[in-house]
Amino acid sequence: MNQILSDPDDDTKGFFDPNTQENLTYLQLVERCVKDPVTGLSLLVIVGKGKGEFYFFVDEATKLVLKSTTTTRAGGKYQGTVVSLWDLLYSRYITEEKRRELVQQYKSGSITIDQFLEIILTIIQQTKDVTAEDLLESNIIDETLFNDLSAGKVTVTEVSEMDSVRQYLKGTNSIAGVYLQSTKETLSIYEARRRGLLTPGTSLVLLEAQAATGFVIDPVNNKKLSVEEAVAQCVVGQEWKNKLLSAERAVTGYKDPYTGNTISLFQALKRDLIVKDHGIRLLEAQIATGGIIDPVHSHRVPVQVAYARGYFDEEMNQILSDPDDDTKGFFDPNTQENLTYLQLVERCVKDPVTGLSLLVIVGKGEFYFFVDEATKLVLKSTTTTRAGGKYQGTAVSLWDLLYSRYITEEKRRELVQQYKSGSITIDQFLEIILTIIQQTNSKTTFHGIRKDVTAEDLLESNIIDETLFNDLSAGKVTVTEVNEMDSVRQYLKGTNSIAGVYLQSTKETLSIYEARRRGLLTPGTSLVLLEAQAATGFVIDPVNNKKLSVEEAVAQCVVDQEWKNKLLSAERAVTGYKDPYTGNTISLFQALKKDLIVKDHGIRLLEAQIATGGIIDPVHSHRVPVQVAYARGYFDEEMNQILSDPDDDTKGFFDPNTQENLTYLQLVERCVKDPVTGLSLLVIVGKGEFYFFVDEATKLVLKSTTTTRAGGKYQGTVVSLWDLLYSRYITEEKRRELVQQYKSGSITIDQFLEIILTIIQQTKDVTAEDLLESNIIDETLFNDLSAGKVTVTEVSEMDSVRQYLKGTNSIAGVYLQSTKETLSIYEARRRGLLTPGTSLVLLEAQAATGFVIDPVNNKKLSVEEAVAQCVVGQEWKNKLLSAERAVTGYKDPYTGNTISLFQALKRDLIVKDHGIRLLEAQIATGGIIDPVHSHRVPVQVAYARGYFDEEMNQILSDPDDDTKGFFDPNTQENLTYLQLVERCVNDPITGLSLLPLQS
Repeated sequence: MNQILSDPDDDTKGFFDPNTQENLTYLQLVERCVKDPVTGLSLLVIVGKGKGEFYFFVDEATKLVLKSTTTTRAGGKYQGTVVSLWDLLYSRYITEEKRRELVQQYKSGSITIDQFLEIILTIIQQTKDVTAEDLLESNIIDETLFNDLSAGKVTVTEVSEMDSVRQYLKGTNSIAGVYLQSTKETLSIYEARRRGLLTPGTSLVLLEAQAATGFVIDPVNNKKLSVEEAVAQCVVGQEWKNKLLSAERAVTGYKDPYTGNTISLFQALKRDLIVKDHGIRLLEAQIATGGIIDPVHSHRVPVQVAYARGYFDEEMNQILSDPDDDTKGFFDPNTQENLTYLQLVERCVKDPVTGLSLLVIVGKGEFYFFVDEATKLVLKSTTTTRAGGKYQGTAVSLWDLLYSRYITEEKRRELVQQYKSGSITIDQFLEIILTIIQQTNSKTTFHGIRKDVTAEDLLESNIIDETLFNDLSAGKVTVTEVNEMDSVRQYLKGTNSIAGVYLQSTKETLSIYEARRRGLLTPGTSLVLLEAQAATGFVIDPVNNKKLSVEEAVAQCVVDQEWKNKLLSAERAVTGYKDPYTGNTISLFQALKKDLIVKDHGIRLLEAQIATGGIIDPVHSHRVPVQVAYARGYFDEEMNQILSDPDDDTKGFFDPNTQENLTYLQLVERCVKDPVTGLSLLVIVGKGEFYFFVDEATKLVLKSTTTTRAGGKYQGTVVSLWDLLYSRYITEEKRRELVQQYKSGSITIDQFLEIILTIIQQTKDVTAEDLLESNIIDETLFNDLSAGKVTVTEVSEMDSVRQYLKGTNSIAGVYLQSTKETLSIYEARRRGLLTPGTSLVLLEAQAATGFVIDPVNNKKLSVEEAVAQCVVGQEWKNKLLSAERAVTGYKDPYTGNTISLFQALKRDLIVKDHGIRLLEAQIATGGIIDPVHSHRVPVQVAYARGYFDEEMNQILSDPDDDTKGFFDPNTQENLTYLQLVERCVNDPITGLSLLPLQS
């Protein structure tokens, strides 16, 4: 059998690669798999046929070469053993992307097998593991933190993210490339030299500094490369390979010719293994980018540790502390000055996308901005504790504030020039900076759970991106707009916790505590529900729709004094626990890991937070995405496993109707929504009453049954039956009825889906009776239609009918006269051709008259679809969904009925100016929309149905500048929508109305 398996042929290769149609052994097929980055499981790749997808795998011939190429120089976990290049290639040191790249380079002949091996060995050497013991021995972490790490009280990720640790593991930015001021181009150092922008000497010392501080950098593609890789990828030329390999030894270590040991850059310098000036230059670059590198342990070390290990001494410190022109080893090509590496780094600009430091190159006659050494010294020595924001409570220099993200490049230049010209004093300089920071924070402050949250907090938590942060800082979007984005609101406000109880027999809403007082809930059930409220933000008074702190809830008798201490303890899941060792504020999970709270109790509160929007960061007072929670030590994989696969021990909540233990999410999903407040209420049924809920088995079936045929807002998307069942198309009564029919076996799951799809379809259909009742067709035409004398298609095509069913053209997009381009409204805004305000009102008008329009592809889309297809950005989704209600209808908060735009306006459910603008757009594009019947109606019918009145008719018939809600960007005039439509041009192919934009 061993012989059979050792020498397989096609008869014994029992597995099959569906991509290449080959018979393979199981091992061969496993070796073609990719690893799931989260679970580590092996997954078989399937590539699409005829879609131009590339299928990467290592063929048998290449694999044989890689397996037969061995080395004893790998180090790390392979120290002292013979290991194959194949095993190294598939080790955790090499990323999937790097693996593909190297195999392709080898197969194409770009690199030899020896070069392949050298590249791999360099990568492994540069990414050596650093143990907690290494960090402790290097005084990078202290004994307490080491013990906490060993005990699992803090994670490796948390420690790695600490500034004090990251500096030594990753370093700070070296000079990555060149920024050409005249063309705004980013170039690699070598490319700048090739174009004659840098001399060979300047280029070489900059590249040597890169190699000696970690990696050669490709700033165009944002890649960090070993010297071997950089040469292979032509980021540097072959002629400098040996010099750069020599500089790279400042990272990987030099070999002591007497002992064979690995020694550091400084030690090599002392042994005259490298030229003094060259060594000093590399050493200074290391210090300027985070610290001297210990090549044995593969990380940087604090100065005192460098002294102790012989990597530095007082004489060298003196040389570097007081540099003269002989030891200033770097050169500013713009000013012809010799500088230290740190001075040159400080003259660089940051690439706004990659964050890399780029050396500015200016042409003749161009202005070169930099801060001279004398000014820099003053700025660095001027400090304050009044900066606030991320600097709250710390002393920070004016230099650091000037180069913070609060200050734009333009403002920075302006202030430095004013100071140098004597227009402002250093004190005035500081006050101006502090005012900018204060104004930025006040302009961009959000209401968190318990305290204000800055835009910077949201950026650092990956809740908003850099672009949105900059738009917010520049006033291009408002705090209100950002607040309304689903992706932001979830983390600032969370989703509904269980707010109270709904007593089915009396239709009463009660607080949790009142339900307990009446004996409807046990004390235990009541307490865990109230603790979940406190731990997810606030104790809730569902009767008066109030959110209260525990202190307020006790004072207002929403809960009793007896539970105050327990609820104050639960509330710390929001406000933070105090670490008894450090005095720092720590999160719920961290308190759990430090045994400051009982495990079951902590898990219950953590699960409630996750079920209501995300884990709460008590320091910043908002919820955070899961990955950020991992990074900050607020969650870990072990806890994720516990909560992902709950059993009765971890199901910490209780359904009093069924006596089941449930997760918080399961219990929330059994709640009903209060029609007025929108709060989630736990239903309590009396004896003999029917308790409606969807059991877990049924829920699983409903969630796993999907369709792409739902239409409406779900057009073109995969949606689950569960989501359709709980959509606005299905009433509470119909929902109950269908679930009961399915559970009783009266209908199958396929029939269930078809019924739901039919309801959704019928909700949108317009009947002939509707048209007759709306005076769109007369009795004669109705009878002819009923008798089959005319068809639905014929009637639909009549101008008098089509106007009310389809409307006339809204402004679909923009026509750029200079280039003859058609653009969507959002694309025009993105290119700066329309202001955000003008763009938004035009998109709202689209949504309020039927659909958001993609004029390039001639598509009409719901808001949901438009966002999904990137026709509009996520940041405007909520505003456009609100405008779309002018078509689908608003909900009357008093009756629950669907009402029209005008009725919502009369009930003050929408802002007057906004409502008038949308109403005017509807009238201009065919008539007022009846959201109940889903079509437009003649004016007299609108009057009769309460969708319009004489007062509004007067306002719209005689508009002034206050009611002209639209704007012509070409003439800067305020116009009505009809006036603006009449200035549009028609697309000759699609017939869509496009707003022409002149240069």
